[in-house]
Amino acid sequence: MPTRLERYAWLSVAAALATIVLKAAAWWLTGSVGLLSDALESVVNLVAAMLALSMLRLAASPPDENYPYGFSKAEYFSAGIEGALIVFAATGIVWAAVPRLVTPHELDMPAAGLTLTIVASGINYAVAAVLLRAGREHHSITLEADGRHLMTDVWTSAAVIAGVALVYLTGWQRLDPLIALAVSLHILWAGFGLVRRSVRGLLDPAISTQDQAEVNKLIAEYSHRYGVSFHALRTRQAGARRFVSFHLLVPDAWTVSQAHRLSEEIEARMRAMVPNAAIFTHIEPISDPASYDDQGLDR
Repeated sequence: MPTRLERYAWLSVAAALATIVLKAAAWWLTGSVGLLSDALESVVNLVAAMLALSMLRLAASPPDENYPYGFSKAEYFSAGIEGALIVFAATGIVWAAVPRLVTPHELDMPAAGLTLTIVASGINYAVAAVLLRAGREHHSITLEADGRHLMTDVWTSAAVIAGVALVYLTGWQRLDPLIALAVSLHILWAGFGLVRRSVRGLLDPAISTQDQAEVNKLIAEYSHRYGVSFHALRTRQAGARRFVSFHLLVPDAWTVSQAHRLSEEIEARMRAMVPNAAIFTHIEPISDPASYDDQGLDR
């Protein structure tokens, strides 16, 4: 049975199929390379949506013996490959636009083509809004990347629609391929942005500064209340999952049970503050010099 996140991915697939049909029809009716560039980006949307679906399914798989931390990083592969596909689409747009820039071609049936493109853009906008909201709610970089890609497509379509309308009104045929080239540069930038974000995620960045502030606030509270200390705080994120580890230094007179109860309380509160977090705690005696030998990053 599909998970909730997979259902969002299927929505993206359906939107991509619908917009491909509409935009391809708009290009066929008008012969506009600007509309062709828009249709090519919708093909990328379809491939990206299918990839997002497969990566979400993999990311949701439970941990196993070979991958004890799970598969949440699979989402970064989706975002990275989607960015690469956008770059290829931009190359295809340039390939189609340059000959038309050299040899201008009059557009056919621009009103019908623009109407179909506007309908397709409305579909993309609605789906993009849903995906962006779901991505933020579920901390899914895959849904967020797909939503941002679709929203980029909406703005791309708006530029193409304006360009084709201007060609129709002014009769300047070279404006159509010029807009197509501008669109290619725009989506090229978006593609590089997705690749960069994917690479950053694969390098295990720290959790957000907002989440780090919540963790530090909690540490300060417990240090003051119980006379305990903390060090070797480490955080990282992998897709929707967060990982936090720290050493809890307790008074020497405390029993193991007492220290364990406090660590359990701290972990529970920290999990409530940091969504999808796995918390790892190491308890040490506060006055033992050996407890301070492992504070550095390379320990």
